[in-house]
Amino acid sequence: MDDLARSVSVVSSFAITLGLVRLLYLRSDLSLRMRTLIFLLASLLLTIGMLSLAAAIDYEGVAPWVQSTIRFGLAALNFVGAVALWTNLKALVALPSPVIVASEQRRLALELATALQRYEMALRGSNVSIFTQDKELRYTSISKPLFGFPVEQVLGASDADLLGEMRAQPLALLKREALSSNEPRKGEVEVDEAGSQMWYDVHIEPLRDLAGTTVGLTGAAVDITERKENERHLRLLMRELTHRSKNLLAVIQAMARQTARHSTTIDHFVEQFSARLQALSRSHDLLVQESWHGASLHDMVRSQLGHHLDHDNNRISIAGPDLFLKPEAAQNIGLALHELSTNAAKYGALSVPTGKVSIHWARRQPEAGGGFELSWTEKGGPRVTPPSARGFGSLVIERNLARGLDGEVELAFNPDGLVCHVSVPEHHLSLQRAE
Repeated sequence: MDDLARSVSVVSSFAITLGLVRLLYLRSDLSLRMRTLIFLLASLLLTIGMLSLAAAIDYEGVAPWVQSTIRFGLAALNFVGAVALWTNLKALVALPSPVIVASEQRRLALELATALQRYEMALRGSNVSIFTQDKELRYTSISKPLFGFPVEQVLGASDADLLGEMRAQPLALLKREALSSNEPRKGEVEVDEAGSQMWYDVHIEPLRDLAGTTVGLTGAAVDITERKENERHLRLLMRELTHRSKNLLAVIQAMARQTARHSTTIDHFVEQFSARLQALSRSHDLLVQESWHGASLHDMVRSQLGHHLDHDNNRISIAGPDLFLKPEAAQNIGLALHELSTNAAKYGALSVPTGKVSIHWARRQPEAGGGFELSWTEKGGPRVTPPSARGFGSLVIERNLARGLDGEVELAFNPDGLVCHVSVPEHHLSLQRAE
């Protein structure tokens, strides 16, 4: 039985020693302190096994110094092991239990999952796409659909596969520059998505592994299409503003010249000219509110007749569908309405308490050429006699309005009240307000 016990002890000691050596080989990431303790334990067990083996064999066949040497080595290892144990006892006591380690792992995994969920939610709600690519520029990860393609179609594909060789060339060139220089790159690229032009602000950086070797690219693509559209509209607006300013100066110059021609005194000129400038300003206020896309005809009428509407709304009738005028038509119709209201207040229906003005407009049928017709009708005012000479107001209404709108203007000085009928072509109407 003693020999069997010694044999089991020898085999177990050698097996544990081999296991510890195997552990040191497989876990190269262990700390130096932990590796030292495992090495001492393996050496101690190896010495115990050798001592047990020496005791199990015949003493006559073994030199006496062998067992003495093994015992001395065992004693030395025991001493070194004791010192190492007590030196590292505090660190060993501080080692977390398996239950604590498992709990901490679950907590960290939950925090990581929560952070990842927030990250993905933030990206889904933004116009930013985060991606990675390998050195062959094939997508290895993507946070959301890109270039109008779903995530499943983007993964594993290159920009050329998605967009075509020609359209993907600027983007591929930017990415290859980042790979070759091993430095970040950024730029703006235009992409055709299902017939629509989309703009992206792309920031690209080399993707490195733990050893610092570049293994691909990581980047962000920000959809800046709306910003580009706003910039384009702003440039268009500035060009339009320059054009409108030149036209406005020409209108004001003609207005000043015609007002001066029909004015008897300087005070009369200042009064008439200031009123017409204010009418022009009211039209421009409406245009500015709509970013110079146009103006509502209903708003234009109420703006030019605001003073009269506030004074006695029952004497003025306004009716018509919601029409949106382009800038040129809004400006010309605004001036004509001002001249008509000024004339009505001085000589026509609005100059007496019993007078009334009706302003109605309606769409024309497509077979009649489209567009709309506007009528200004005065009743109940002083008896009207045709003027012997045309003043500035008549010129603005009959000549300038017809020429500016490519339409037809009929001004009738009927005895019971002035009637003005205006036909405006379809191309001076906008389909809808600007969003």
